[in-house]
Amino acid sequence: MRLLLAGVVGACVLGAATASTADEAKKLYVFNWTEYMSPEVVEDFEAQYDVEVVENYFTSNAEMFSKLSAGADAQYDVVVPTDYFVPRLINAGLIQAFDPELIEGRDNLMEAFRQPSYDPQEQYSVPYLWGATGIVYNTRTFPDPAESWGMLFDPELNPDQPFALLGGDPQVALGMACAYQGAGFDCVGQQPWVEAARLASETLDRPNFTGFVDSTAAVEQVARGVSQLAVTYSGDVDYRKAASPETYEHLEFFVPEEGSQLGVDTLVIPARAPHPKLAHQFISFLMQPENAARSASFAYYRSPNAAALEDMPEELAKSSRLEDDRRDQLVTTPLIEGEQLQMLQQIWTEVRSR
Repeated sequence: MRLLLAGVVGACVLGAATASTADEAKKLYVFNWTEYMSPEVVEDFEAQYDVEVVENYFTSNAEMFSKLSAGADAQYDVVVPTDYFVPRLINAGLIQAFDPELIEGRDNLMEAFRQPSYDPQEQYSVPYLWGATGIVYNTRTFPDPAESWGMLFDPELNPDQPFALLGGDPQVALGMACAYQGAGFDCVGQQPWVEAARLASETLDRPNFTGFVDSTAAVEQVARGVSQLAVTYSGDVDYRKAASPETYEHLEFFVPEEGSQLGVDTLVIPARAPHPKLAHQFISFLMQPENAARSASFAYYRSPNAAALEDMPEELAKSSRLEDDRRDQLVTTPLIEGEQLQMLQQIWTEVRSR
């Protein structure tokens, strides 16, 4: 009788475990920026593949990298890092190479986004959306601001109005100061970084500096009057202005004339993703032209997908082509690693700790 009962119990446990595994296999786990993926596209993928997409969110690349390093590379199937973090993820062993037979749609990409410096063999990532880093400001306070990083770094241009800086990665933070000082947003090396750090330290000591915030919080702070200008990403401003014109009608955005970041957010698969085949299918689904167009139109970020342009709003399609007058102002964030990366992080830690 005991053997019979043990067999029955064992069968029940095995059946429950099998059912649990089957249920788990019907879920795809995505780690993404907030408000960055069209719910309609996600719902269509769920319907086509009979799965549930579960999204969690991060607010900076540094936060994303930290969580993957702490074991989340075994929890998520698809992650959306910005271009210059892809090599860091590769070198840390946190993402896996694609199966080229399972990734479809790369031929839809514009030539400018093929074989990028951060993944020249196109083994680990595909571009998802891109945007520009710049300054959001209150037009009631600054009806005609100088389109310069000096609005943050020059007390004469902004002696007393509160402003916020972008938190997260030091390469972006010091890149802004480097650009203002004439070294270019893509500055690399001890001398330009130290000079940029000195300017950043002086800026943090000013009484009208309100603190570091992420991109979405920056827009909200300017809308509420907590800050009068802040660093943010182009799409975050456009998204809110479209969603609630009356609330955000007094906000505008510019890319500083000294130059800024062209950030390409990519799709990658973590090293220990629980459902890698499903992850390949999801990425290929997002690269289909109609889905790429819906993704860009939802997030108000620009698309690298040439085949998607005809299905996008005219202005968004035009800016996505990288043919506007300010293309020369935008540079991709340079790739740094090893001792240089350690130096950069140490310099920035010293700036923040003062």
